[in-house]
Amino acid sequence: MINKTPLQFIRQLPKAELHIHLEGAITPDTVLELARRNNCLDTLPACDEEGLQKWLMFSDFWHFIAVYLAVSNLLRTPDDFALITYQLGADMAAQNILYREVTLTPYTHVDFQDKGLAIHDLLTGLEQGRQAACKDFGVEMRWVFDIPRDMSFMDGDGRYNPLPAEKTLEYALLGRKYGVVGLGLGGSEVNAPALPFAHAFEDARCEGLWRVPHAGETMGPASVWEAIDHLYAQRIGHGVRSIQDPQLVKTLAERGIVLEINPTSNIRLHIYEDYAMHPFRQLDKAGVLVTVNSDDPSLFNTTLTQEYGVLAKHFGYKKPDLIRIARNAFQYAAVEEPVKTRLLERFDTHQNVQS
Repeated sequence: MINKTPLQFIRQLPKAELHIHLEGAITPDTVLELARRNNCLDTLPACDEEGLQKWLMFSDFWHFIAVYLAVSNLLRTPDDFALITYQLGADMAAQNILYREVTLTPYTHVDFQDKGLAIHDLLTGLEQGRQAACKDFGVEMRWVFDIPRDMSFMDGDGRYNPLPAEKTLEYALLGRKYGVVGLGLGGSEVNAPALPFAHAFEDARCEGLWRVPHAGETMGPASVWEAIDHLYAQRIGHGVRSIQDPQLVKTLAERGIVLEINPTSNIRLHIYEDYAMHPFRQLDKAGVLVTVNSDDPSLFNTTLTQEYGVLAKHFGYKKPDLIRIARNAFQYAAVEEPVKTRLLERFDTHQNVQS
């Protein structure tokens, strides 16, 4: 454990989070509630919180996919999405997180899984939960709609099926009035290059959506170069494998492309075997804009507060650098400028009062 003073400081620090998946943040008690209300208990491997907690805990990527699809299958009505969104807001209040950009994959819920859910049902539920959380907890949430890159290669021959990308962009544009601010690209990078998705990201750029694809997590620097060159990436989910290419690191720093780094996720996924090998500090020292995030907190048994603890305990960050990293998340959020200005003023006022 880090000593009491940094931990207390981290808890009190106003925070923003740019990389968290809605489906990966659902807690075991909520999984049970959703299963009961939708008569789906028989689809789960356990019917108690302790058993579900063990099941949710990440073991490998394919276990993650199985858990993700099973949990997604429980989300069947607008009220279900309202519930998990509201609970995400309650968690924000508990951790002093003022702002979150939450990633979810609407194509899975509306098109891939046959559960009779329409995009307007999903959007209605998200908005109901988001507004209730804002009212009750004073927190702000926005959405990143994520293209499932590996679902686009389901034929086994590597032939690109444009439907998931085109539908996700369509849903993102429909969702702008409900708080959708960005287009993402998620799923396994293996055998799923970025280039086939370029048309969707070009359209997103023309429409003013932020481009925030995952890259450089399970695959190396080439994946990040593709995200920059073909997807017009403004931020990159993970991106830690960039450290293997000095020119790429230089390009990220010079262009101000932000990395959404998730240290515990990287360790649990065995991207790096331990924190001593993790390149967070190297990337930061090289001038790359970095943020810290929790990714799938229920699956990786972490929180954003704990991720800041990792910076202090394992990477040696002191208060000034923790403040700097925390401010990056507000500064490079995709939220509309008036809200960003207000959030930054609140963050800076807190630091001035503390000093």
